Amino acid sequence: MHGPTSPGWLLVALCAATGVYCLLRMRSTVEDQRRSAGGEAVMGFGMAAMAVPAAVFTPPVWAWSAYGAVFGATALHSLWSARTSPHHLHHLVGAAAMVYMSVVMAVSPVAPGSHHHGGAGVPPLTGALLLYFAGYVLLSGVRLVPAGTVAGSVARGGTGWGDRPELARACRLSMGIATVAMLLTL
Repeated sequence: MHGPTSPGWLLVALCAATGVYCLLRMRSTVEDQRRSAGGEAVMGFGMAAMAVPAAVFTPPVWAWSAYGAVFGATALHSLWSARTSPHHLHHLVGAAAMVYMSVVMAVSPVAPGSHHHGGAGVPPLTGALLLYFAGYVLLSGVRLVPAGTVAGSVARGGTGWGDRPELARACRLSMGIATVAMLLTL
């Protein structure tokens, strides 16, 4: 992605850590959580690869097509999975956003901002994706705030740390934040 090197590496670290955690969540005993975690792991690692600063490593032109193909396949899988769970619609939007960013980067790998068509401002699709993901980040952040729980009232019992819903939400929140950051650097 285009942009400063330090924030780029922080974005790579955030996305890679999210991908690793999602891989660990795939050990869950709940089938839907495993499937969801697998798609999120692909997104996390793919976003980490895309976020490597261009000043450090400029991928070959064909790499953007490969990213687009991987995220396109992920979008199709999310579309198929949305039949049983509406949560996968968010995965579909996320994968579509990554396909869009891959296309933009393939078209303008050297000249950041050249896709803005003569400085006319933010393209409508970029703006729509920014609004969606900014809203998603705000809503996800609100969902992480505890709603009046009494200290010690939450029983952890036999639940593994990979099955905890608040950690899955934090994972999705971090990927939403990373998507907003990547869209801003287009």
